[in-house]
Amino acid sequence: EVQLVESGGGLVQPGGSLRLSCAASGFTFSTYAMNWVRQAPGKGLEWVSRINNGGDSTSYTDSLKGRFTGSRDNAKNTIYLQMNSLKPEDTAVYYCYLDVRGHIYWGQGTQVTVSS
Repeated sequence: EVQLVESGGGLVQPGGSLRLSCAASGFTFSTYAMNWVRQAPGKGLEWVSRINNGGDSTSYTDSLKGRFTGSRDNAKNTIYLQMNSLKPEDTAVYYCYLDVRGHIYWGQGTQVTVSS
């Protein structure tokens, strides 16, 4: 059974940093790309970033380039999202997801709140 468990969210002041984690199990983690998406209050899902299976290629939505950095540790079956210079508009629930031939698996999400 595929399981994705996000962690690392919380309340942070503007300009602060957080590192999110997504621990995966139930599939051969090192063979799949992984993604992060987020959902701000009252808004739809926004794709955030993608990391390839080897961890040597990442992509980001344009508005987040330079502030967010994705990485992964295949030995730990975990992906990470380092978020720096956080802004109030980054407030959202952050989810990791896995796409297996069109079947999407989600985690439960982790809340990030950026506020003074």
